[in-house]
Amino acid sequence: MEHQGLRFKEGNFSEKTGEIDLIMHDGDTLVFVEVRYRRKLGFGSAIDSVTYHKQKKLIKTAQLYMLRRFKTVEIPCRFDVVGIDYCPKHQTQETTWIRNAF
Repeated sequence: MEHQGLRFKEGNFSEKTGEIDLIMHDGDTLVFVEVRYRRKLGFGSAIDSVTYHKQKKLIKTAQLYMLRRFKTVEIPCRFDVVGIDYCPKHQTQETTWIRNAF
């Protein structure tokens, strides 16, 4: 992500509502990143595992982060998802990055 111009701010921010894996800056935009890994695709891809319920938890946790760090939620932000799927047949992994995923 840093090769694409994002700057790392913080990792593994945790609250009662959940955890945010990565917090980055993309210009003036705060980017909350959910990273998912799937070793087997029997239950869908890594990207598919970010359900509506998980999205709501991430949004609530991001709001708490902004309130704690900046005393406001009125900051430009977005939610990205990075999915990493392992392919045992080829012993490779495929990474998918969805910007502004929800």
